[in-house]
Amino acid sequence: MTVIDLNEYAGGPNLIPTTPHPITREKIPLTLGHEFSGVIEEVGDDITDIQLGQRVSVQPIIYDGTCGACRDGLINCCDNNGFVGLSALIEPLAVAWHSVKISPLKKGDKVLVLGGGPIGLAVIQCLKAKGAETIIASEVSPRRKDFAKEFGAHHVLDPAEDDIVARVREICGGVGADVAFDAAGAQAALDQALKAIRAQGTLVNIAVWEKPAQLQMNDLVFRERKYIGVTTYVAGDFKEVLDAIASGTLQPEPMITGVIGMDEVEEKGFRALIEEKDKNVKILVKVDFCDLAFCEAEAACKFSVFVDS
Repeated sequence: MTVIDLNEYAGGPNLIPTTPHPITREKIPLTLGHEFSGVIEEVGDDITDIQLGQRVSVQPIIYDGTCGACRDGLINCCDNNGFVGLSALIEPLAVAWHSVKISPLKKGDKVLVLGGGPIGLAVIQCLKAKGAETIIASEVSPRRKDFAKEFGAHHVLDPAEDDIVARVREICGGVGADVAFDAAGAQAALDQALKAIRAQGTLVNIAVWEKPAQLQMNDLVFRERKYIGVTTYVAGDFKEVLDAIASGTLQPEPMITGVIGMDEVEEKGFRALIEEKDKNVKILVKVDFCDLAFCEAEAACKFSVFVDS
């Protein structure tokens, strides 16, 4: 279950289409989610490259393949994109991996990560894998602060208690972080991050915002800072994440704090994430049997399946 799922449950529809989607032609009510994985139980007679028992992760972006962004290979920026939806660890790790790849991060950089939810924790792991010298996390939840340390953060700050800007500058030798990643999507965190990065530093926004945000443009202009947005992932990111997990470079299993059944989604899923946020990071929904009936448009849309070896 993802933050986006939770936002849709608590205050949606936000991203779920209320009018027919340009590719699938579907609209609410729809099944929540866009992160799912499984095990192959049946294989057609003419299929030779997939075997029974292999584990599968689905790259769930729906894209038309014809718009300008798609022709440039940027399926995540498709003019008509959407998600195949039912939840897994590969997808949030791919989001984080893509965010770190698209950023100007260099080996040895000092980095600030805002938010210790699934995406923020995934970013910390990817930064460690990519050679960041100093990783600073900003998070309020005690449990998630512990997770941030476990996954590789060298310093964990509490925005309710610490002066984030002053502490980041202190840790970074007085100049500020080279790069910051916003996985929180809160105005206060955005304001802090802009001031906490060094001159000509970069703030990367990963968060999906529920409300309009404000940028203090002079914090960018007079320090020549950069602010960039990233969304999901592109072709190749899933494979790179799978390879990193297989090699042990990424070890995300502790992010899973619960596994529930389909009949427990509301009470032990959504309600738990809302009312017991401090105790949970990633809750997976186990589907023992599911009869998926895709509409004709969905069956024809483009998405990718990744199988382990």
